[in-house]
Amino acid sequence: MAAQAMALLREVTRLEAPLEELRALQSVVQAVPLSELREQAADLRLGPLFSLLDEHNREQTTLCVSILERLLQAVEPIHVARNLRVDLQKGLTHRDDSVKILVLSQIGRIVENSEAVPEILNNAELLKQIVYCIGGENLSVAEAAIKSLSRISLTQAGLEALFESNLLDDLKNVMKTNDIVRYRVYELIVKISSVSSESLNYCTTSGLVTQLLRELTGDDVLVRSTCIEMVTSLACTQHGRQYLAQEGVIDQVSNIIVGADSDPFSGFYLPGFVKFFGNLAVMDSPQQICERYPVFLEKVFEMTESQDPTMIGVAVDTVGVLGSSVEGKQVLQKAGTRFERLLMRIGHQAKNASTELKIRCLDAVSSLLYLPPEQQTDDLLRMTESWFSSLSRDSLELFRGISNQPFPELHCAALKVFTAIANQPWAQKLMFNSPGFIEYVMDRSVERDKVSKDSKYELVKALANSKTIAEIFGNQNYLRLRAYLSEGPYYVKSVATTAVEGAE
Repeated sequence: MAAQAMALLREVTRLEAPLEELRALQSVVQAVPLSELREQAADLRLGPLFSLLDEHNREQTTLCVSILERLLQAVEPIHVARNLRVDLQKGLTHRDDSVKILVLSQIGRIVENSEAVPEILNNAELLKQIVYCIGGENLSVAEAAIKSLSRISLTQAGLEALFESNLLDDLKNVMKTNDIVRYRVYELIVKISSVSSESLNYCTTSGLVTQLLRELTGDDVLVRSTCIEMVTSLACTQHGRQYLAQEGVIDQVSNIIVGADSDPFSGFYLPGFVKFFGNLAVMDSPQQICERYPVFLEKVFEMTESQDPTMIGVAVDTVGVLGSSVEGKQVLQKAGTRFERLLMRIGHQAKNASTELKIRCLDAVSSLLYLPPEQQTDDLLRMTESWFSSLSRDSLELFRGISNQPFPELHCAALKVFTAIANQPWAQKLMFNSPGFIEYVMDRSVERDKVSKDSKYELVKALANSKTIAEIFGNQNYLRLRAYLSEGPYYVKSVATTAVEGAE
């Protein structure tokens, strides 16, 4: 069959209008195993196929793209880079986006290959065309170009090619296309900057990072909301955080939050700014961030009292992230009665809000209440018990009621709350004393789908593996939990049937 494909390929490249032959070739190459095509790779002449990418014949182009996608998989990246460099270059200027995506996927293979990547770096015109692909209307084309350029920048030679040549001017020209394209270039710069201090240094020297930060702290509220997401990505690296701190960016963001109360348009950027500090707190120290920038936690508490579901959602998410560590829990505990009111608010939203916000509240509660066994001091256990009680008049019944709703996402989110507290003695006592709760845990018929079965199994596992469960639940219930655990999440009890003579 591989021989048939080779014969058809030779025939196709001799014809001017080979539609019928292309259809036949497409069918054959899809049927030939890739291993067989690889054996013929040395004889594959793909240049003529590239020349058949006719801008005026959509079907012919589509067929050629499909055939090339398959055949190129059989060719080593180094051979693609060396033997098809002119075809790749032409492909990036083709009017059909499917051709650009085909070429960029091959460039993606080449830049992943250490032997082949110099072929790209030494081709200034090809690099220029990749840069200009960022400015295209098709998002898939732009994303593929960004991915390739960020991969190229992982080497010293790649950084020099991007930032110490005319390519930097091309990058700045592309940015002028429109706002969307400018943000795409910022996205690329942040990806590169996040790799290492050296990469960040190249990007700052180019002036593009400074330009991004200037827009972040500028007066355009919509631009702020977009730029803060990128700056947050940079802040996820230690060298990125150090740079932002040295440049005074973190202080500037804090000051903008302080002034947000008098800004009627603050709703556009506040959620992003709060997320930024939430990430800082997780990456560094919750206590240090909250002490140095008290406006952050103050704004989170304010946002939970908002009538805007977007603000509430961001605040709830932030509290969950902040309270995922013991240090973060202790920071929140210091807020005293104010944090208790926040917990009541979360409990209210978990019961009454939209499904999406309910799930976010349940996820936050799970993060807040979870304590690894090795961190379960008496003080922390009293704290989580107090928090659980603050959520509702009868918090166990609240979450049990949510878990009985016929929505898998809500059901699993409620089970996640039970799993979070399942290894804490106070919670085990609550569960044991709640009528029907143990039966609910052991009842497999409640779970109708795989995700729900997996969630219930995680709850059973957390209970069964707890050191205090046998004492609190009793040996019989403990053995039932161990049996459930050994049977696995998808066990179905077989029902024996006996045939009775004469029965219908």
